[in-house]
Amino acid sequence: MYSGVVARTKDPAVRTQLIERAAHMLRTREPITLRSLVAGIPVSTMAVYTHFGGMDGMWKALRQEGFTRLATRLAQVTPSEDPVRDLTALVTAYLGNALDHPDLYRVMFDANFDLEDAQAADDTLEYLVQAAERGRQAGRYRADTNPLELATQSWAVAHGLVSLVATGPLPRPTLAHGPLLLTALFTATGDDPDRCRRSVDSGWQPRLAGD
Repeated sequence: MYSGVVARTKDPAVRTQLIERAAHMLRTREPITLRSLVAGIPVSTMAVYTHFGGMDGMWKALRQEGFTRLATRLAQVTPSEDPVRDLTALVTAYLGNALDHPDLYRVMFDANFDLEDAQAADDTLEYLVQAAERGRQAGRYRADTNPLELATQSWAVAHGLVSLVATGPLPRPTLAHGPLLLTALFTATGDDPDRCRRSVDSGWQPRLAGD
């Protein structure tokens, strides 16, 4: 029997608008309420419940979205026969994602908000771990290299640089320090200096890094 209740459909575009507006409001320190969130978006406050089940669900989705977009960007890096080049390319993909979505980037690492799927966030680091492991197996790094540690160190280089640019005080040309930092890291891990420089230069993608 018809109940008279019309099911509300979920519009992905509205969901994206709400997430991006919330991220922007957090960055600009605007008070976030149901009404202020939907202001400027042609939807009612009910849209927050339709898409997220309420404000708590929206906070989880907000942080998760950052990692979802990062995973999409990392997946675009096609593996090659040069694992050092690939690890560098993944670092620049990380930089590019943060520069393209600076508001979401601020939220990604804010542990005050839960994640909808913590494993999905861990999976983004796994891209770098796999590249580091391939480099170890290929003899580019020392045999005792821990792929997780090298991936984490590479991530730290990316995070440090982009935090100073995307959400900090320094201009984008600061990113040009990236190849030098990565070359130092990889050679310290056992790679041949000349070969390493060539691989890093090949993997450093200015478009992805926002140069």
